[in-house]
Amino acid sequence: MLAQAVILCGGLGTRLGELTASTPKPMLPVAGRPFVEYLILEAARYGFKRVTLLAGRFGEQVQEAYDGRVINGARVDVIIEPEPRGTGGALAYAHALGALDPAFLLMNGDSWIDMDLTVFVQNWNAYQREESGVFAQILLQSVPDSGRYGAVETAQGRVTGFREKTPERAGQAGQINAGVYILSRAVIAEIPTEQACSLEAEVFPRLVAAGQVAGVAAPDGAYFIDIGLPVTYAQVQDEFVAQRTRPALFLDRDGTLNVDRGYTHDPATLQWQPGARAAIKLANDRGYYVFVVTNQAGVARGFYDEDAVRQFHDAMQADLAQIGAHIDALEWCPHHVDATVEAYRKDCPRRKPAPGMINDLLAFWPVDMARSLMIGDAETDMAAAKAAGITGVHYKGGSLHALVLDHLK
Repeated sequence: MLAQAVILCGGLGTRLGELTASTPKPMLPVAGRPFVEYLILEAARYGFKRVTLLAGRFGEQVQEAYDGRVINGARVDVIIEPEPRGTGGALAYAHALGALDPAFLLMNGDSWIDMDLTVFVQNWNAYQREESGVFAQILLQSVPDSGRYGAVETAQGRVTGFREKTPERAGQAGQINAGVYILSRAVIAEIPTEQACSLEAEVFPRLVAAGQVAGVAAPDGAYFIDIGLPVTYAQVQDEFVAQRTRPALFLDRDGTLNVDRGYTHDPATLQWQPGARAAIKLANDRGYYVFVVTNQAGVARGFYDEDAVRQFHDAMQADLAQIGAHIDALEWCPHHVDATVEAYRKDCPRRKPAPGMINDLLAFWPVDMARSLMIGDAETDMAAAKAAGITGVHYKGGSLHALVLDHLK
């Protein structure tokens, strides 16, 4: 399971004119947040635990905003290159600092695509198991007009060539580079650190010639946008929130997703309820956000700490990744009015039956409430759902997949 996502934030953004005269392009605001924050959220919701931002011009703004922060469970670090080195050079500089994992997700900081990254990682893992000689993987998007971007040619899952963007190709449909990759660190180790280098123009063509680049197509109709032009930056302001809005499946944890062993916290004891992983995969495939909201009074009673909760959740995500599934966010309440650990002794509005955890998720994520539902095995789950204004469905055992199938709209 890949743990690191790297986001390229060093482009000059010259085509945006005054918009980037004093602001890095990935830091331009979209619907109330810097654009790069949505990319961090994308990485985090698909299980990446560390996000590294490679900044350049005005990199101090990126550093001040994000370095050291934890966003949806992912820690963010910022590296500022000392001078412009291109996309390949920025990665080589990060490698020289020892900041890159053996393999990592790479994203352009000025584009966004609606793609389940667990599926993208699954494809990479399959190539690695087969020892196929694949050292890079590119996400591809079909567009009706590839003239602006340049097209990517493929055969039998491998990238075979790149067609340059030219006015003559305007209006021609094709597959384009969506700006999302998985790379082996071995590729970066070959880039000279003392000179500028373009990943796209210098590194990828060499790998393609050797048959070492896989191409994975995004689903038909997947939403894709880049903010590199004034017209597309204006476009994303109008449509981005709507494109990210989707229904959500809220799930209780112990007794609903996993067997409740009484203050369950040890990853070694994780046992899924029948059909639980398949239920989450179904919701993923139907385009639902999947959120877990769980009371964890065992923390308040001193049986385990919050790190144990995180480790248990990491084990759940790792199990889900094996089938190409994921949970977008996991919320827990460690408080209890009768806590033995004083720091956790309080009547918390996030503890079910109060709706605080659900409401916090609703405030942070663009959720279609009318189509959302909460599934849990206790009356407190149903009360929390009702108080939050979403449908509650009582799980009474049996196949969770069957129950979810009956209720997804």
